[in-house]
Amino acid sequence: MNVGRMKNQTKKILLLLTGWFFVALGTIGLFLPVLPTTPFLLIALWAFSQSSDRFHNWLYTHRLFGPPLQDWSRHGVIPLRAKIVALATMAVSAGAVILFTETPVWGLAAMILLMGVGAGFILSRPSRPKEDDPA
Repeated sequence: MNVGRMKNQTKKILLLLTGWFFVALGTIGLFLPVLPTTPFLLIALWAFSQSSDRFHNWLYTHRLFGPPLQDWSRHGVIPLRAKIVALATMAVSAGAVILFTETPVWGLAAMILLMGVGAGFILSRPSRPKEDDPA
């Protein structure tokens, strides 16, 4: 077996493992409201797109996981529930860091700035597809 083929096989295996790891995290997120499901499944979908058409198609058309992935892919949608959980998690995390750690002011400012950028992106996305947006 040549080196290039071994590299490709290793990359494929690592991407498959990454995909399944994030499917597992996304599944856990169904039961733990503080763990976001869709972002993990988006990472899994990407990993599968690089490694396995079969698993990519399975995840994209899955009865439970498929619809939010399709909404993101087609319309850039982040459901309202996901927005609320994400923003609440950011707020609780920031509060915990501020109250219970001795993080320097520059670290707190950086954290709040990065969370603000993330929150801005989340809030900029639609919560559901537009009525006139073709599927």
